[in-house]
Amino acid sequence: MKTQTKSKKVNKAWLNDHVTDPYVKQAQAEGYRSRAAYKLKEIDEALKLIRPGQVVVDLGAAPGAWSQYLRRRFAPKEAGQGGAAVGQLNGAIIALDLLDLEPIEGVQFIQGDFQEEAVLHELEAALQGRPVDVVVSDMAPNLSGIAATDAARISALIELAVDFASQHLKPEGALVAKVFHGSGYSQLVDLFKAHFRVVKPIKPKASRDRSAETFLVGVGLKPR
Repeated sequence: MKTQTKSKKVNKAWLNDHVTDPYVKQAQAEGYRSRAAYKLKEIDEALKLIRPGQVVVDLGAAPGAWSQYLRRRFAPKEAGQGGAAVGQLNGAIIALDLLDLEPIEGVQFIQGDFQEEAVLHELEAALQGRPVDVVVSDMAPNLSGIAATDAARISALIELAVDFASQHLKPEGALVAKVFHGSGYSQLVDLFKAHFRVVKPIKPKASRDRSAETFLVGVGLKPR
């Protein structure tokens, strides 16, 4: 019973935080599907990664807030209803997720598990040989609560994202990936440093203080 009571308290606290969260309110007002849009927005504004005309791959895209933000950056003067710009898209966005994604105008969506080779091949085919300017990854595994297991699952996804980026990014391209502080974090930083000339850890203000999530940004591929 103690565990159940604690769980109820946690759920009630989360719900209260969610309802009063200024980023949740802002997302609702601006038509974004989730508050996560402001995490990418902060990272982009700090590092100036996203520009019209680019090719961007959005991994772990559902429910679509990051793709919405990218869409607006590619048509900033035409932002309309529903969190996505309307009209001509100056750039290319390819989104991928295991879950379904409600369509976003101009965003090409692939549903599947990034860890499966067939899905990776489908993503590569969608690129049509085009080099990628930026890869953004909000992927996260289902967490078990067992630290060693969760660290291994997180690391596996990040390793796949880094491998994909190293093969498809332009030399000056960038990878933005969600990671978690804790077991395995320092190894992921080392992995980024092995592949990118510049590596920056960023904890956006839109990321809740008590959350262990942070983001690693790698810019400029090192020669292979």
